[in-house]
Amino acid sequence: MKHVVSQPVVSLVDVASYLPGEPIGADYYAQFAQSDALRDNLMFRAPAFRHHVAPDETAIDMVERAAQGLIDRNGAEVIEGVDVLITHTQAPDVPFYGAGGGIAHRLGMRPSWVLDLHNGGCAAFVLALNVARQVLVSGAGRTALIAVAQNAAGQVFDQPGVRRTAQAAVPGDGAAVGLVTLSDRSPILGIECRTYGEYAGEMTLAPDPPRKWWQPGTGELCIGFTESKITKVLARGNRQVPAVALAVCDRIGLLPKDIDLLVTNQPNRVFLRNWREALELPEQRHFDTFDECGNLFGAGIPVNLDRAISGGWVAAGGMVMMAGFAHAGDFAAAAAVCWGGRP
Repeated sequence: MKHVVSQPVVSLVDVASYLPGEPIGADYYAQFAQSDALRDNLMFRAPAFRHHVAPDETAIDMVERAAQGLIDRNGAEVIEGVDVLITHTQAPDVPFYGAGGGIAHRLGMRPSWVLDLHNGGCAAFVLALNVARQVLVSGAGRTALIAVAQNAAGQVFDQPGVRRTAQAAVPGDGAAVGLVTLSDRSPILGIECRTYGEYAGEMTLAPDPPRKWWQPGTGELCIGFTESKITKVLARGNRQVPAVALAVCDRIGLLPKDIDLLVTNQPNRVFLRNWREALELPEQRHFDTFDECGNLFGAGIPVNLDRAISGGWVAAGGMVMMAGFAHAGDFAAAAAVCWGGRP
């Protein structure tokens, strides 16, 4: 007689977020706007507001401020006792390494695992959920903290030359953290991660005059967008995000119409509309903060999840689907969680 050993249940039990500074209105960028071939592209329709990281504010500072919500609700001892720390920073303060070690020190943690993820991009939170679940199931710990910081808006996109371009007005800064534990409180029911290596490297930096990012020069760093690239990214994003969400639905036996809350990354309004239409979900079940926060990159999913929970968009027992894609479409991921309510 065979004995079936069931895997431990892993839950996303809480999330908390932080937005730096006061909201910055669209008129801030309007005063700098110059003629730009991409100015009218749907990809760059500006949000009403966004937040910018302060000049002396680091990714570690942002995560520490986001983590305060978890500490208030769960106790400092829960955070200090975290076994696994997983981080993602959009623009690392030092190019050669992530913020994991500094975050661990700032939050008083002595984790056995510290992992800095760089490839997850706008879907980094879901990738980190997948990593956390696998590590905890392996027996390497009982708790994990996921920390994501988006800090490129006020540092990269607000450079004097870059802020004149169409792309500059869309990004916003923010940070969020998620607490993952071995428990059945808010079980992670399924995760799908897909890498599309054929598109790796298609998101490029385009300083003028051209140079490597580490070489001295006068050209400011910005993203190299063209009409052709944008068309391809729109097509990939429209296809990839519903595909991974539907793959999770199929695996766990969930009908898309039974998703209570869809939370995605938020590059622009076009993607947001197309994704919910592809999943046949009404707008009131797809929460976003695009007009308040802009494109939050990797922080978008956890920031939106935190604000949706705080705003009463999902009750205990609700089915939450998180989904997003990264860069020019080289990665996409989705995760389903049965939300168990805040501690």
